[in-house]
Amino acid sequence: MTVALMWEARAADGRGAELLAWAREQRLAEEPLRRETFRAPQDRVLVITWWDASYDAELPQLPDPGAELVTRAVHRWRFESVADS
Repeated sequence: MTVALMWEARAADGRGAELLAWAREQRLAEEPLRRETFRAPQDRVLVITWWDASYDAELPQLPDPGAELVTRAVHRWRFESVADS
C-alpha cells in the first residue's frame, strides 16, 4: 500500500523564502519513496512524502518550524492510495 503524508505551513509575513528553505533542508529518519515540495500564494509551503507502508504505520514526519517562522500551526494529513477503476 502507498501512503502519502502531507505537511503544510504558512509563513509569517515576508518569510516565505525562509520557510521554503527550512522545509527543503529537513531530513527524515528514513527516506520516502518520493518527496515533493511546493509553494503557493500567501507564502504557503507544502511537502508531500510517499511511503510503502500500511495506513497506520509509524512514519517520520517533518517537524514544526520555529513559531517565529509561521503564522499558524502546521497542518498534517495522511492519505492512502486507491486503485483507479
